Amino acid sequence: MRNRLAVAALAFVAAFTCSAVLLAQSKSQAPPQSAPTEKPPSAAATPDLSGVWNAMSGVYEFASFSKDDPPMTPWGQAQLNAAKPSQGPRGVKLTETNDKVYKCATPGMPYIYLQLFPMQIVQTPKELIEFFEYDHTVRYIFTDGRKHPDDVTPTYNGHSIGHWEGDTLVVDTVALNGKNWLDRVGHPESDQMHIVERIRRVDGKSLQVDLTFDDPKSYTKPWTAHVGFQLHPDWEILEHVCEDNLAFESFEK
Repeated sequence: MRNRLAVAALAFVAAFTCSAVLLAQSKSQAPPQSAPTEKPPSAAATPDLSGVWNAMSGVYEFASFSKDDPPMTPWGQAQLNAAKPSQGPRGVKLTETNDKVYKCATPGMPYIYLQLFPMQIVQTPKELIEFFEYDHTVRYIFTDGRKHPDDVTPTYNGHSIGHWEGDTLVVDTVALNGKNWLDRVGHPESDQMHIVERIRRVDGKSLQVDLTFDDPKSYTKPWTAHVGFQLHPDWEILEHVCEDNLAFESFEK
């Protein structure tokens, strides 16, 4: 038994010594490795617009994108004259307004930006999603390079595609159905409305949206507006159902 252990030990030592010699030879014969090459610089990271945002004060009491009436066509002026808004210089009581939002109609784009409720922005590789607390409204902005479909169906929020220009997301929106006002004071929006937004973070806590409205049926020329939002990292989007709002119940009575 002892002889077997001695033989096994000698065999193990011989095998280990042989392996060490072969490894040393392999290292000595291996060609010298070249210095590692530098990695190509990566593309600039996509700006991060995500977070829960709420409109800042100063947007005409959250009623309109402009304190003055934009230059209107006769059709647009007639629509404004027929409007009975709840806010602004021509504001009436809630029981007298014909603002469809007070009957729980979808505000649509861009009226949804003027609601007194926050929105959450979520980014994915192919889209930016705006989740509005107001009545669980959701808007998609596609950033994967697609074009507007030729047969796109008009909707309240329209069809939106975006691309990055530096730190700014440029959003092009078409195919709005024109079924609602542009804001709370009754400025009209027709199905010819075309909106271009430039969305960027001004700083760590501020978001600015610059809008250009082009609606030849309602306005004689394009005009611009600005909306600011404040970041609220400790907020969450809550459930909001329009029909459960007591103000609307009172309005219906």
